[in-house]
Amino acid sequence: MLYAIIDIGSSTIRMAIYNIAYGKMEMLMKKKHTVGLAAYVKDDIMQQQGIDKTCDILNEFRDLLADFKITNVSAFTTAAIRNVKNQAEVIEQIQKRTTIDVCVISGEEEAEFDFIGVVRTVGVDTGIIIDVGGGSTELIYYKDAAIVKKTSIPVGALSLYTKYAEDFLPSSAEIFDMQAEIKQLLKEQLQDFPAGDKLYVCAIGGTAKSARLLYNELFLRPDENMTMQTDKMTDIINKYKRDNPLSESLAISLLKTAPDRLKTIIPGMVIVDEVCSYFAASEITYSDTGMREGFIYKQIIGEN
Repeated sequence: MLYAIIDIGSSTIRMAIYNIAYGKMEMLMKKKHTVGLAAYVKDDIMQQQGIDKTCDILNEFRDLLADFKITNVSAFTTAAIRNVKNQAEVIEQIQKRTTIDVCVISGEEEAEFDFIGVVRTVGVDTGIIIDVGGGSTELIYYKDAAIVKKTSIPVGALSLYTKYAEDFLPSSAEIFDMQAEIKQLLKEQLQDFPAGDKLYVCAIGGTAKSARLLYNELFLRPDENMTMQTDKMTDIINKYKRDNPLSESLAISLLKTAPDRLKTIIPGMVIVDEVCSYFAASEITYSDTGMREGFIYKQIIGEN
């Protein structure tokens, strides 16, 4: 059975097409548009321009699906639309203009789908999962392959950049302010998490993927490397502060590995770095499975 999954995020709008059969899935193709919907939110209201861009992309996806006669479609949105005051109006416009029904996923549901998608592949039964999105960050503490605690922090790579950065790369002072906000949010929302226990930390999502690519490029690691040392991640953040001259080699590395996240990769890494510090983690592992796969297992295949 061919099935399309559409994910409307704060940074990107993605569609992946899977072949699902006998309880297993195979990704056949994926398409992505980097839109930055969080930038179209003013005073917690999604502006019409953001709605228009979303509808244009969804209509493009719809036409492609029609060409291949794919009728099994699930579309969902996370913090991109979840956190706006005119959520109902946005969803209604999308449905009327694209005929696609979009489900608004709660932060807790997002964290659960992340967990289901990851725990099947990492082979570690106790740890922390972090998913840095454009407008929110999901955190999960799991033990013995079961969720113990989960939370959604209302800040992501794009929203952090939009709030603090005044130029292409953030300055030392702007990064300090980002770090201060993340520290405070972690203190408030992770009181029931095991802080400082040197836990295994697994990062998923586009920010983590770009961070891994940049890390491997800068530190000459093989392409298949999935592990990052946190002290070296801190070093990357320092290298790309606006206060420091951007060398040609650093510019090339950034352009080569994170072309769709040039402005948000450093704020995203700040979030990951602060989470690792909170849990006293010396390294972090990237997983290329996550929410979409968890959604399929839970909502379509019926496993969890």
